[in-house]
Amino acid sequence: MSFTKKLLALAVVGGLAATLAACSSGGGSGSTDSAGADCNVGISMPTRSLERWINDGEGLQKKLQDAGCTVDLQYADNKTEQQISQIQNQVASGAKILVIAAIDGETLGPVLDEAKKQDVTVIAYDRLINGSPNVDYYATFDNYKVGQLQGQYIEEQLGLKDGKGPYNFEPFAGSPDDNNAGFFFHGAWDVLEPYVKSGQLVVPSGKIPEGEDGWKSIGILGWGSDDAQAEMDNRLSSFYSGGQKVDVVLSPNDSLALGIEQSLKSAGYKAGEGWPVITGQDADKANVKAILDGEQSMTVWKDTRELGDRVFQMIQQINGGQEVEVNDTETYDNGEKVVPAYLLDPQVVVKDDVQKLLIDSGFLQASDVGL
Repeated sequence: MSFTKKLLALAVVGGLAATLAACSSGGGSGSTDSAGADCNVGISMPTRSLERWINDGEGLQKKLQDAGCTVDLQYADNKTEQQISQIQNQVASGAKILVIAAIDGETLGPVLDEAKKQDVTVIAYDRLINGSPNVDYYATFDNYKVGQLQGQYIEEQLGLKDGKGPYNFEPFAGSPDDNNAGFFFHGAWDVLEPYVKSGQLVVPSGKIPEGEDGWKSIGILGWGSDDAQAEMDNRLSSFYSGGQKVDVVLSPNDSLALGIEQSLKSAGYKAGEGWPVITGQDADKANVKAILDGEQSMTVWKDTRELGDRVFQMIQQINGGQEVEVNDTETYDNGEKVVPAYLLDPQVVVKDDVQKLLIDSGFLQASDVGL
């Protein structure tokens, strides 16, 4: 049995629910003032160090402000205590909706208890908040599928189904304190582990996780590019002497991929000349440029505009007294309750997709990636 269902019962992301009755009522210009008075939203994002969180936070903020809401957007510099303090201040300032992308989904229970006493609606955004009954909705992308797409891409590119190999393979995982990181890893590992066992994928570094939580042993805390680079530097210098080369690297996101790619370049690897297959996630500008330059093979794109749209719709439905649309009411158990969820589909982007999927859709500007 794969880790899928076991892991899905542990954690994940966050959805949005709220109190935007005024924001959605009437739709005419006459309702704007009351909307601003009644709709007060606190958005808590983990960090500005990753491009995707900037896009998520500012994108949702604009949607809500355009609807007449009062919005307090805060970034917590990947510091849990700072995020808790910011949420406390948002509640004290009158926020009736909290949209939280948790840094550590295990630590927010007490502050959510405080919020509930003030009748605040709590929405976990892209990361499930665990151990609290006070999480009302969750909206996210299918994070297990993100990893699955990465694993399937490697499988296809290397011809693993056809028995090709062996290939030198180095797996990486995301931040151990991020609920989503386990989903990403296990989605990929459920595809790739059979090839590790068969010997088609060989891991010279020995960094082969064991058990459900084994991925944390190869996780990069805080998703730092510099830390990923240092880890890859260590693996290359320690396990790839005598002309041995890396053929494929599982990188769960674009931030780690940047560090891995820099390490490879420092070690003398050149794009187009034995450059390994490298995965990613988020379609960050620097990584899309790397894909165009042949230094990254793919990225899994989660169009955060769709997530913002979905969250906004959920908020409108709540404030309009309507039933909130979700598409999963069984899977996402945070230890206290099954959180009603809405999942969106991610998609793979390779070099030939950049113009159509990312540029033509307006997600990125051509100038952002050197086009």
